[in-house]
Amino acid sequence: MAVFLRHSGRASATIQSLFSNSTVCKVFSLQIRKLNLLEYQSKILLQDNGVNVQKFQMVDRAEDAERVVQEFRVDEYVVKAQIMAGGRGLGYFSNGFKGGVHVTKDRSKVPEIIKKMIGHRLITKQTPMEGILVKKVMVAESVNIQRETYLCLLMDREYNGPVIIASPCGGMDIENVAEETPHLIHTLPVDIYEGVTDEMAEKTAEFLEFKGDLKYKAAAEIKKLWKFFLKVDAVQVEINPLAETDTASVVSVDAKIQFDDNAKFRQKEIFDLEDHSETDPREVEAAKHNLNYIGMSGNIGCLVNGAGLAMATMDIIKLHGGEPANFLDVGGSVQENQVYEAFRIISSDTNVKAILVNVFGGIVNCATIANGIVNASRNIELKIPLIVRLEGTNVAAAKQILAESGLPIQLAENLEDAAQKAVSSLV
Repeated sequence: MAVFLRHSGRASATIQSLFSNSTVCKVFSLQIRKLNLLEYQSKILLQDNGVNVQKFQMVDRAEDAERVVQEFRVDEYVVKAQIMAGGRGLGYFSNGFKGGVHVTKDRSKVPEIIKKMIGHRLITKQTPMEGILVKKVMVAESVNIQRETYLCLLMDREYNGPVIIASPCGGMDIENVAEETPHLIHTLPVDIYEGVTDEMAEKTAEFLEFKGDLKYKAAAEIKKLWKFFLKVDAVQVEINPLAETDTASVVSVDAKIQFDDNAKFRQKEIFDLEDHSETDPREVEAAKHNLNYIGMSGNIGCLVNGAGLAMATMDIIKLHGGEPANFLDVGGSVQENQVYEAFRIISSDTNVKAILVNVFGGIVNCATIANGIVNASRNIELKIPLIVRLEGTNVAAAKQILAESGLPIQLAENLEDAAQKAVSSLV
């Protein structure tokens, strides 16, 4: 059976299904996890922290394909394109080659597979239409799995701390297990001071139905995963499956790891691993200025403060027949220079034909926003319609700044008025 690790920048569908009605699901839906690692990077992190994973090699040049099979000899190979998208096994390449994941016992076929992957675009259901350029390929040892279990370490606000989630029924159907047989899902709170004790690890291994010596091997892996969880400031380490192999080993086969962005200052080496080659350059640029940006396909640029207000703004634009071009949240402590950068990033999209600013000043001083709008409009020589709706702290002074700027800024009385003016400005 082909096995590998992967990483997801957002909460996994499995966790969402396990906690569909709990606080943790709401937390994940509100927080933005920016760090994205390729699966081989996640695998290296686990391996370096003593967690048992299968052997693997990396290839980033087609001319190195022959060397890999000479140096890396196993009974069965898993060859997998490294991109940040799911559905790779069913994907196809721009050169016509099918499948981003291949399993073979024939060593001579491995270089051929690698060469058909590296330097070509892989198209899956989760990639853009043109696909994603494959720059790296992982060649791993296939593991013969006898039995699959599920294990997850998760920070859960409902329990005010970390929990272990375990099920003896791992693999791709864990979501169905949670829905149809919830008694096969065990949630165990972990005391943050005591951590995962030997007794707790062994009881979890028993629940996962590891027998004999395998029980103690599984318990040891659980404790290693706990130490890793703490060491890297993870908010989720999901192993699915935690597998029992035909060689009586316990192996972390497939992993999703999420990190706490607030711990970036402690985990600089991990965050420096992030590959931005697949990320929208505007998102990367926005992050440098502590802005949250997500590009969309419309033509009305949105600058707001707060994720909820951003969603409401996009919804009301759609309601009045318009299409938002982006989600850009400047946050609650925005400064004038950030407003300038926000305008620069929004206007860099040639599809943007109008900009709507919708800011509610609580912590934010509306006058700060107004000064930022005026300076940005002048410095980037904004040529497209600009509609501004401000409310809250120091709004009167803010409106005066905009009115006295001499710029063709349309002030809106409320959110609906702003959306109507933004949409009508395109006609």
